[in-house]
Amino acid sequence: MSQIDTSLAELDRLAQLSEDVIRRARAAGASQAEVSASVETGLSVTVRLGETETVERTRDRGFGLTVYFGQRKGSASTADLKPESIEATLAQACAIARYTEEDPCAGLADAELMAQNFPDLDLWHPWELDVSQAIEIGKRVEAAGRAQPHIGNSEGATVQSGASLGVYANSHGFVGRERGTSHSIVCSLIAGSNDSMQRDYWYDSVRAVSDFPEYESIGETAARRAASRLGARKLSTRECPVLFAPEMARSLIGHLIAAVSGGSLYRRASFLLDHAGKQILPQFVRITETPLLQRGHASTPFDAEGVATRESSLIENGILQRYVLGSYSARKLGLKTTANAGGVHNLRVEAGSIDNGADGFYGLLRRMGTGLLVTELIGHGVSIVTGDYSRGAAGFWVENGEIAYPVHEITVAGNLREMFARVLAIGSDVDRRSSFLTGSILIDRMTVAGE
Repeated sequence: MSQIDTSLAELDRLAQLSEDVIRRARAAGASQAEVSASVETGLSVTVRLGETETVERTRDRGFGLTVYFGQRKGSASTADLKPESIEATLAQACAIARYTEEDPCAGLADAELMAQNFPDLDLWHPWELDVSQAIEIGKRVEAAGRAQPHIGNSEGATVQSGASLGVYANSHGFVGRERGTSHSIVCSLIAGSNDSMQRDYWYDSVRAVSDFPEYESIGETAARRAASRLGARKLSTRECPVLFAPEMARSLIGHLIAAVSGGSLYRRASFLLDHAGKQILPQFVRITETPLLQRGHASTPFDAEGVATRESSLIENGILQRYVLGSYSARKLGLKTTANAGGVHNLRVEAGSIDNGADGFYGLLRRMGTGLLVTELIGHGVSIVTGDYSRGAAGFWVENGEIAYPVHEITVAGNLREMFARVLAIGSDVDRRSSFLTGSILIDRMTVAGE
């Protein structure tokens, strides 16, 4: 049987098991029930200094059951799909539900919201990769990087390939099947020697192997990035424009999502509380959720509760159009779910600027003129409650629109509310290795703390 046929048969088996457990939960007295079942497989190989360092194969199973007795909820899970383990999980979930407090917001998402259409989003691209092939690719990637000037050592190259199968089913009669693959290659190198060393890395992550660049280019890029940091200096404390490179800019979008997500809002623990319909970013900014994106990193026709997903605006003309809600948080807020149980699904941040121009990376450097380019962030000094932002950073000082020299051991600080309001431009240099599709983000002024 081919890998494709095997995966479909496995999905059918998980679906049948899920439906059977839901029937048994209803027979045990549950008014509602839902099941998430999954099987994940993977191979990971790390090569360092031309030698195989680690080889890891994984095969993980998961089965989670939630039952509702009226508005009392009980959940239990197991990593074992044997009948006796499933039976114990069912008994545990029912026992928990019988003794928990009633919660008026508990329950499945509304039946009429369940997904009806399941388009092929081109997420399934198995890589017939064996250990010897993975080792060879890792050696090629690392060797290409080590061959570049100034590279003195290596932390290795890792090749990973994974496939996941999942079923979500509930007592509305909904059964949703998903399957997807994810492949990645990462290389980390050290430039310089003795007291003058700098580390950096590069990676790529794809659904289909055909979307990888030349393998060697990943090692070469890691080498160039590490070498470019040699001779890094410290900065004196100052205020200046800050440009977040794309892979750093997406963390800013992550903070935005955390602040407009239901859990933060109903707990009243967000600096963007009660901001729906209000301006939080400049007028040129638009952010759209695109859950049906072909080969997207977070594409899905339904969310973690079976609710149908659709393309939807989050930010339009800088105005927050809606919150990010599952059914529970929506009920807590007196609103409706936005099909975001389990998170957001592919956010597209459109390029633009105050004067409506859209620049690539080097155009943004010229627009900034003199300031800080951030290529690495360190630590977690961000408060979603207050918006206060303070993180260790490294990158490059820019003068007259050109990179002048590398910098390190600095801190960038501000408040997210002000940072969002002060966005001057979003670049067209979109990083497509994530479900947050954004280019570089230029902020007109932040505090940079150094010596």
